[in-house]
Amino acid sequence: MATLNDRVFDNGLTVLDTEANAIHITSAEATDFANVSTVTLGNSTSLSIGAPADRAGGGREVTVAAITDGSVTGTGTATHYAIVDTINSRLLATGSLSASQAVTSGNTFTLSSVAIGIPDPA
Repeated sequence: MATLNDRVFDNGLTVLDTEANAIHITSAEATDFANVSTVTLGNSTSLSIGAPADRAGGGREVTVAAITDGSVTGTGTATHYAIVDTINSRLLATGSLSASQAVTSGNTFTLSSVAIGIPDPA
């Protein structure tokens, strides 16, 4: 059976913990850093991502803390999130929201915590 040491997983996931500095809610899944600006409906820089830990079912994961102070900058339906490193212009992670959310420019948004992980090799 194939294996990977936790250090291999952790070094990949640590990028989220140490380099991510903003999260966006988006109207579609972002394809790259430049695309985030075309699909964003709002953002928060109060991003907190924990250190890598064991993942249920095997592998490793980080947990993105809940967002309570997101600023809505566009009107539409948010369906995804995008975690970015604005200093190095990198899109680091995307995912679907647990439920789509209608948003209106000028309001605030909240997001529940989310786990991002890498499963053990098969």
